[in-house]
Amino acid sequence: MKLRFITLFFLFITQLGFAQKKRFTLTQKEWGKDGTEKIFLLDIKNPNGMHIQLTNYGAILVKAEVPDRNQKMEDVVLGFDNLAQYQKPNPLFGATVGRFANRIRNGEFEIEGVKYQLNTKGEKHAIHGGGEFSSAVWKVESTFKDKHKAGVIFFYFSKDGSNGFPGNVQSKVTYTLTDKNEIKIDFEATTDKDTHISMTNHSYFNLNGMKNTILDQKIKIDANSITAIDKDIVPTGQLEDIRNTEKDLTVQKAIGENIFKLSNNGYHFCYVFNKENGKAKKVIEIVDPTSGRTLNVITTQPSVQFYTGNSLDGKFVGKEGKAYGKHIAFCLETQHLPDTPNHPNFPSSLVKAGETYKETVIYQFGIDQKLNN
Repeated sequence: MKLRFITLFFLFITQLGFAQKKRFTLTQKEWGKDGTEKIFLLDIKNPNGMHIQLTNYGAILVKAEVPDRNQKMEDVVLGFDNLAQYQKPNPLFGATVGRFANRIRNGEFEIEGVKYQLNTKGEKHAIHGGGEFSSAVWKVESTFKDKHKAGVIFFYFSKDGSNGFPGNVQSKVTYTLTDKNEIKIDFEATTDKDTHISMTNHSYFNLNGMKNTILDQKIKIDANSITAIDKDIVPTGQLEDIRNTEKDLTVQKAIGENIFKLSNNGYHFCYVFNKENGKAKKVIEIVDPTSGRTLNVITTQPSVQFYTGNSLDGKFVGKEGKAYGKHIAFCLETQHLPDTPNHPNFPSSLVKAGETYKETVIYQFGIDQKLNN
Protein backbone atom coordinates (compact mmCIF):
# COMPACT_ATOMS: atom_id res chain seq x y z
CA MET A 1 0.00 0.00 0.00
CA LYS A 2 2.82 2.38 0.92
CA LEU A 3 4.64 1.62 -2.36
CA ARG A 4 1.43 2.20 -4.33
CA PHE A 5 0.92 5.55 -2.58
CA ILE A 6 4.48 6.63 -3.38
CA THR A 7 4.04 5.59 -7.04
CA LEU A 8 0.76 7.48 -7.36
CA PHE A 9 2.26 10.53 -5.67
CA PHE A 10 5.23 10.45 -8.07
CA LEU A 11 2.89 10.20 -11.07
CA PHE A 12 0.84 13.13 -9.75
CA ILE A 13 3.93 15.30 -9.32
CA THR A 14 5.20 14.32 -12.78
CA GLN A 15 1.85 15.12 -14.43
CA LEU A 16 1.59 18.39 -12.52
CA GLY A 17 5.03 19.41 -13.74
CA PHE A 18 4.12 18.43 -17.30
CA ALA A 19 0.89 20.44 -17.10
CA GLN A 20 2.77 23.46 -15.82
CA LYS A 21 5.21 23.22 -18.72
CA LYS A 22 2.27 23.17 -21.11
CA ARG A 23 0.83 26.46 -19.89
CA PHE A 24 1.22 29.85 -21.54
CA THR A 25 4.03 32.00 -20.21
CA LEU A 26 4.23 35.78 -20.48
CA THR A 27 7.14 37.85 -19.20
CA GLN A 28 8.15 41.49 -19.52
CA LYS A 29 11.54 43.09 -19.06
CA GLU A 30 13.08 46.49 -19.69
CA TRP A 31 14.89 46.50 -23.07
CA GLY A 32 16.26 50.03 -23.15
CA LYS A 33 15.07 53.61 -23.46
CA ASP A 34 13.85 56.02 -26.11
CA GLY A 35 14.84 59.37 -24.66
CA THR A 36 13.52 59.18 -21.13
CA GLU A 37 10.81 56.61 -21.86
CA LYS A 38 11.29 52.97 -20.97
CA ILE A 39 11.11 50.37 -23.72
CA PHE A 40 10.03 46.84 -22.84
CA LEU A 41 10.47 43.44 -24.44
CA LEU A 42 7.54 41.10 -23.88
CA ASP A 43 7.98 37.37 -24.30
CA ILE A 44 5.06 34.97 -24.87
CA LYS A 45 5.13 31.19 -25.31
CA ASN A 46 2.21 28.89 -25.94
CA PRO A 47 1.85 25.22 -24.87
CA ASN A 48 3.02 24.07 -28.33
CA GLY A 49 6.35 25.82 -27.93
CA MET A 50 5.56 28.67 -30.33
CA HIS A 51 7.29 31.79 -29.11
CA ILE A 52 6.82 35.46 -29.95
CA GLN A 53 8.46 38.65 -28.72
CA LEU A 54 6.94 42.13 -28.82
CA THR A 55 8.11 45.60 -27.89
CA ASN A 56 6.22 48.78 -27.10
CA TYR A 57 8.62 50.70 -29.37
CA GLY A 58 6.56 50.89 -32.56
CA ALA A 59 4.31 48.10 -31.21
CA ILE A 60 6.69 45.81 -33.08
CA LEU A 61 6.58 42.05 -33.55
CA VAL A 62 10.24 41.28 -32.84
CA LYS A 63 10.25 37.49 -33.09
CA ALA A 64 8.00 34.59 -34.11
CA GLU A 65 9.48 31.14 -33.54
CA VAL A 66 7.33 28.51 -35.25
CA PRO A 67 7.72 24.70 -35.50
CA ASP A 68 8.62 22.98 -38.78
CA ARG A 69 7.63 19.44 -39.83
CA ASN A 70 10.16 18.04 -37.36
CA GLN A 71 9.02 20.36 -34.56
CA LYS A 72 12.20 22.39 -34.90
CA MET A 73 11.60 25.99 -33.86
CA GLU A 74 12.85 28.79 -36.10
CA ASP A 75 12.23 32.52 -36.22
CA VAL A 76 10.20 33.41 -39.34
CA VAL A 77 10.18 37.23 -39.15
CA LEU A 78 12.93 39.70 -40.00
CA GLY A 79 14.19 42.04 -37.32
CA PHE A 80 17.04 42.98 -35.03
CA ASP A 81 18.66 41.63 -31.88
CA ASN A 82 18.66 45.00 -30.10
CA LEU A 83 16.53 48.11 -29.67
CA ALA A 84 19.16 50.51 -31.05
CA GLN A 85 18.80 49.09 -34.56
CA TYR A 86 15.03 49.47 -34.49
CA GLN A 87 15.49 53.12 -33.49
CA LYS A 88 17.51 53.81 -36.65
CA PRO A 89 15.91 54.13 -40.12
CA ASN A 90 14.95 50.66 -41.37
CA PRO A 91 12.27 49.00 -43.54
CA LEU A 92 9.81 48.96 -40.60
CA PHE A 93 10.55 45.36 -39.68
CA GLY A 94 7.56 44.06 -37.66
CA ALA A 95 6.19 47.53 -36.96
CA THR A 96 2.66 48.81 -36.47
CA VAL A 97 1.95 51.35 -39.21
CA GLY A 98 -0.47 54.29 -38.95
CA ARG A 99 -2.27 56.56 -39.05
CA PHE A 100 -2.54 55.60 -42.69
CA ALA A 101 -0.68 52.66 -44.19
CA ASN A 102 0.86 52.92 -47.65
CA ARG A 103 0.72 55.97 -49.94
CA ILE A 104 -1.42 59.12 -50.19
CA ARG A 105 -0.85 61.07 -53.39
CA ASN A 106 1.00 64.34 -52.83
CA GLY A 107 0.18 63.99 -49.13
CA GLU A 108 -3.21 65.62 -49.70
CA PHE A 109 -6.88 64.87 -49.16
CA GLU A 110 -10.13 66.70 -48.40
CA ILE A 111 -12.85 66.06 -45.83
CA GLU A 112 -16.09 68.05 -46.21
CA GLY A 113 -14.33 70.63 -48.39
CA VAL A 114 -11.44 71.14 -45.97
CA LYS A 115 -8.05 70.35 -47.50
CA TYR A 116 -5.38 68.67 -45.39
CA GLN A 117 -1.68 68.70 -46.24
CA LEU A 118 0.27 65.85 -44.72
CA ASN A 119 3.92 65.73 -43.82
CA THR A 120 5.60 63.85 -46.68
CA LYS A 121 9.01 63.82 -44.97
CA GLY A 122 10.57 65.45 -48.01
CA GLU A 123 9.13 62.91 -50.44
CA LYS A 124 6.58 63.54 -53.19
CA HIS A 125 3.85 61.47 -51.53
CA ALA A 126 2.94 60.65 -47.94
CA ILE A 127 3.73 57.08 -46.92
CA HIS A 128 2.91 55.07 -43.81
CA GLY A 129 1.58 58.06 -41.88
CA GLY A 130 4.98 59.73 -41.83
CA GLY A 131 6.35 56.90 -39.71
CA GLU A 132 4.52 58.12 -36.61
CA PHE A 133 3.07 54.89 -35.22
CA SER A 134 6.06 52.76 -36.21
CA SER A 135 8.49 54.88 -34.19
CA ALA A 136 6.19 55.86 -31.33
CA VAL A 137 6.61 54.65 -27.77
CA TRP A 138 3.36 52.83 -27.05
CA LYS A 139 2.07 52.30 -23.53
CA VAL A 140 1.80 48.71 -22.35
CA GLU A 141 -1.80 49.12 -21.27
CA SER A 142 -2.27 45.55 -20.06
CA THR A 143 -1.37 41.91 -20.54
CA PHE A 144 -3.65 38.89 -20.37
CA LYS A 145 -3.37 35.13 -20.20
CA ASP A 146 -5.60 32.07 -19.90
CA LYS A 147 -5.40 28.43 -20.99
CA HIS A 148 -6.13 29.20 -24.67
CA LYS A 149 -4.33 32.49 -25.31
CA ALA A 150 -2.03 35.20 -24.02
CA GLY A 151 -1.34 38.69 -25.23
CA VAL A 152 -0.58 42.37 -24.85
CA ILE A 153 -2.58 45.55 -25.41
CA PHE A 154 -0.57 48.58 -26.54
CA PHE A 155 -1.99 52.13 -26.45
CA TYR A 156 -0.89 55.29 -28.27
CA PHE A 157 -2.33 58.82 -28.39
CA SER A 158 -1.83 60.79 -31.62
CA LYS A 159 -2.52 64.52 -31.30
CA ASP A 160 -4.76 66.52 -33.62
CA GLY A 161 -2.60 67.75 -36.51
CA SER A 162 0.09 65.13 -36.07
CA ASN A 163 1.83 64.81 -39.47
CA GLY A 164 -1.06 66.88 -40.83
CA PHE A 165 -3.88 64.45 -39.98
CA PRO A 166 -6.99 65.87 -38.28
CA GLY A 167 -8.32 64.61 -34.96
CA ASN A 168 -7.04 63.46 -31.61
CA VAL A 169 -6.75 59.72 -32.16
CA GLN A 170 -6.58 57.13 -29.40
CA SER A 171 -5.33 53.87 -30.83
CA LYS A 172 -4.87 50.35 -29.54
CA VAL A 173 -3.07 47.32 -30.92
CA THR A 174 -3.77 43.96 -29.30
CA TYR A 175 -1.43 41.08 -30.02
CA THR A 176 -2.73 37.62 -29.09
CA LEU A 177 -0.85 34.33 -29.32
CA THR A 178 -3.31 31.41 -29.31
CA ASP A 179 -2.98 27.70 -28.60
CA LYS A 180 -3.67 27.15 -32.32
CA ASN A 181 -0.35 28.80 -33.25
CA GLU A 182 -2.04 32.00 -34.39
CA ILE A 183 -0.82 35.55 -34.01
CA LYS A 184 -3.98 37.65 -33.90
CA ILE A 185 -3.61 41.42 -34.23
CA ASP A 186 -6.56 43.69 -33.47
CA PHE A 187 -6.37 47.36 -34.46
CA GLU A 188 -8.70 49.87 -32.82
CA ALA A 189 -8.90 53.67 -32.88
CA THR A 190 -11.28 56.49 -31.95
CA THR A 191 -11.17 60.13 -33.02
CA ASP A 192 -12.77 63.44 -32.03
CA LYS A 193 -12.70 64.74 -35.64
CA ASP A 194 -13.50 63.08 -38.93
CA THR A 195 -10.26 61.56 -40.20
CA HIS A 196 -8.83 58.74 -42.30
CA ILE A 197 -7.35 55.69 -40.59
CA SER A 198 -5.77 52.55 -42.01
CA MET A 199 -3.48 50.55 -39.73
CA THR A 200 -1.39 47.51 -40.59
CA ASN A 201 1.41 45.27 -39.41
CA HIS A 202 4.62 45.51 -41.43
CA SER A 203 6.27 42.17 -40.63
CA TYR A 204 8.55 40.50 -43.18
CA PHE A 205 8.04 36.72 -43.24
CA ASN A 206 10.18 33.83 -44.44
CA LEU A 207 8.82 30.41 -43.53
CA ASN A 208 12.19 28.68 -43.93
CA GLY A 209 13.75 30.84 -41.22
CA MET A 210 15.80 32.97 -43.62
CA LYS A 211 18.06 30.08 -44.64
CA ASN A 212 17.09 30.67 -48.28
CA THR A 213 15.05 33.18 -50.26
CA ILE A 214 11.24 33.01 -50.51
CA LEU A 215 11.21 32.10 -54.22
CA ASP A 216 10.29 28.43 -53.68
CA GLN A 217 7.51 29.22 -51.24
CA LYS A 218 4.03 28.85 -52.73
CA ILE A 219 1.35 31.49 -52.37
CA LYS A 220 -2.35 31.87 -53.11
CA ILE A 221 -4.25 35.16 -52.72
CA ASP A 222 -8.02 35.32 -53.10
CA ALA A 223 -8.03 38.46 -55.26
CA ASN A 224 -8.99 38.92 -58.91
CA SER A 225 -7.71 42.48 -59.09
CA ILE A 226 -5.07 44.90 -57.86
CA THR A 227 -5.06 48.67 -57.63
CA ALA A 228 -3.71 50.07 -60.90
CA ILE A 229 -0.65 52.18 -60.06
CA ASP A 230 1.61 54.79 -61.62
CA LYS A 231 5.42 54.86 -61.63
CA ASP A 232 5.38 56.06 -57.98
CA ILE A 233 3.35 53.00 -56.89
CA VAL A 234 0.38 55.29 -56.15
CA PRO A 235 -3.11 54.12 -57.24
CA THR A 236 -4.72 55.78 -60.24
CA GLY A 237 -8.19 55.04 -58.89
CA GLN A 238 -8.81 52.12 -61.25
CA LEU A 239 -8.75 48.42 -60.46
CA GLU A 240 -6.74 46.16 -62.75
CA ASP A 241 -8.09 42.68 -63.53
CA ILE A 242 -5.09 40.37 -63.16
CA ARG A 243 -6.64 36.99 -63.91
CA ASN A 244 -4.51 34.91 -66.28
CA THR A 245 -1.57 37.33 -66.03
CA GLU A 246 1.84 37.08 -64.32
CA LYS A 247 0.35 38.91 -61.32
CA ASP A 248 -2.47 36.38 -60.87
CA LEU A 249 -2.15 34.48 -57.57
CA THR A 250 -5.67 33.04 -57.38
CA VAL A 251 -4.13 29.61 -58.06
CA GLN A 252 -1.29 28.56 -55.78
CA LYS A 253 2.13 28.99 -57.37
CA ALA A 254 5.73 29.48 -56.34
CA ILE A 255 6.58 33.10 -55.63
CA GLY A 256 9.54 32.75 -57.98
CA GLU A 257 7.49 31.37 -60.89
CA ASN A 258 6.75 34.78 -62.45
CA ILE A 259 8.66 37.18 -60.24
CA PHE A 260 11.36 38.02 -62.77
CA LYS A 261 8.74 38.83 -65.41
CA LEU A 262 7.50 41.71 -63.24
CA SER A 263 8.84 45.26 -63.10
CA ASN A 264 11.63 45.60 -60.54
CA ASN A 265 11.80 41.79 -60.48
CA GLY A 266 9.31 41.60 -57.65
CA TYR A 267 5.78 41.84 -56.35
CA HIS A 268 4.80 45.22 -54.95
CA PHE A 269 1.06 45.31 -55.56
CA CYS A 270 -2.10 45.91 -53.56
CA TYR A 271 -4.34 42.87 -54.04
CA VAL A 272 -8.05 43.60 -53.52
CA PHE A 273 -9.75 40.63 -51.88
CA ASN A 274 -12.79 38.83 -53.24
CA LYS A 275 -14.81 39.33 -50.09
CA GLU A 276 -17.34 41.47 -48.29
CA ASN A 277 -15.76 44.52 -46.71
CA GLY A 278 -15.38 44.27 -42.93
CA LYS A 279 -16.02 40.52 -42.77
CA ALA A 280 -13.27 38.17 -41.61
CA LYS A 281 -12.20 35.62 -44.23
CA LYS A 282 -9.20 33.45 -45.04
CA VAL A 283 -7.68 35.23 -48.03
CA ILE A 284 -4.04 34.11 -48.26
CA GLU A 285 -2.34 30.70 -48.12
CA ILE A 286 1.43 30.14 -48.18
CA VAL A 287 3.39 26.88 -48.04
CA ASP A 288 7.13 26.35 -47.67
CA PRO A 289 8.09 22.97 -49.20
CA THR A 290 11.47 22.95 -47.42
CA SER A 291 10.26 23.23 -43.82
CA GLY A 292 6.64 22.15 -44.28
CA ARG A 293 5.48 25.33 -42.54
CA THR A 294 2.28 26.98 -43.72
CA LEU A 295 0.83 30.42 -43.15
CA ASN A 296 -2.82 31.30 -43.62
CA VAL A 297 -3.98 34.91 -43.34
CA ILE A 298 -7.47 35.73 -42.14
CA THR A 299 -8.55 39.37 -42.08
CA THR A 300 -11.41 41.84 -42.02
CA GLN A 301 -9.43 44.27 -44.18
CA PRO A 302 -10.26 44.83 -47.88
CA SER A 303 -6.78 44.39 -49.38
CA VAL A 304 -3.16 43.43 -48.86
CA GLN A 305 0.09 44.98 -50.05
CA PHE A 306 2.11 41.97 -51.12
CA TYR A 307 5.78 42.93 -51.24
CA THR A 308 8.70 40.58 -51.85
CA GLY A 309 11.61 42.55 -50.39
CA ASN A 310 12.71 43.81 -53.79
CA SER A 311 14.71 46.72 -52.35
CA LEU A 312 16.58 44.74 -49.69
CA ASP A 313 20.25 44.62 -50.68
CA GLY A 314 22.16 43.35 -47.64
CA LYS A 315 22.52 46.81 -46.12
CA PHE A 316 20.48 45.84 -43.09
CA VAL A 317 22.13 43.24 -40.87
CA GLY A 318 19.55 41.58 -38.66
CA LYS A 319 19.33 38.86 -36.07
CA GLU A 320 22.42 36.71 -35.52
CA GLY A 321 24.36 38.83 -38.02
CA LYS A 322 22.23 37.84 -41.01
CA ALA A 323 22.41 40.34 -43.90
CA TYR A 324 18.96 40.73 -45.43
CA GLY A 325 19.23 40.56 -49.21
CA LYS A 326 16.73 40.72 -52.06
CA HIS A 327 13.76 38.34 -51.84
CA ILE A 328 14.74 37.12 -48.36
CA ALA A 329 11.20 37.74 -47.09
CA PHE A 330 7.73 38.96 -48.01
CA CYS A 331 5.28 41.42 -46.45
CA LEU A 332 1.55 40.82 -46.20
CA GLU A 333 0.28 44.25 -45.15
CA THR A 334 -3.49 43.89 -44.81
CA GLN A 335 -5.00 47.37 -45.05
CA HIS A 336 -7.40 49.75 -46.72
CA LEU A 337 -6.52 50.43 -50.34
CA PRO A 338 -3.65 52.92 -50.75
CA ASP A 339 -4.68 56.54 -51.41
CA THR A 340 -8.28 55.72 -50.45
CA PRO A 341 -8.96 59.28 -49.18
CA ASN A 342 -8.70 60.49 -52.80
CA HIS A 343 -10.84 57.76 -54.39
CA PRO A 344 -14.54 57.67 -53.45
CA ASN A 345 -14.93 54.39 -55.39
CA PHE A 346 -12.63 52.59 -52.93
CA PRO A 347 -14.04 51.17 -49.65
CA SER A 348 -14.11 54.16 -47.31
CA SER A 349 -11.36 54.69 -44.73
CA LEU A 350 -13.13 57.70 -43.18
CA VAL A 351 -13.70 57.42 -39.43
CA LYS A 352 -16.16 59.99 -38.16
CA ALA A 353 -15.87 61.74 -34.81
CA GLY A 354 -17.08 59.44 -32.06
CA GLU A 355 -16.90 56.32 -34.22
CA THR A 356 -14.52 53.43 -33.62
CA TYR A 357 -12.18 51.97 -36.24
CA LYS A 358 -11.72 48.21 -35.85
CA GLU A 359 -9.81 45.76 -38.05
CA THR A 360 -8.23 42.35 -37.47
CA VAL A 361 -5.57 40.17 -39.07
CA ILE A 362 -4.71 36.63 -38.01
CA TYR A 363 -1.45 34.99 -39.05
CA GLN A 364 -2.21 31.28 -38.65
CA PHE A 365 0.82 28.97 -38.73
CA GLY A 366 0.70 25.24 -39.37
CA ILE A 367 2.30 22.24 -41.08
CA ASP A 368 1.37 20.87 -44.49
CA GLN A 369 0.80 17.19 -43.71
CA LYS A 370 1.35 16.21 -47.35
CA LEU A 371 4.92 17.47 -46.96
CA ASN A 372 5.37 15.87 -43.54
CA ASN A 373 7.27 12.85 -44.81
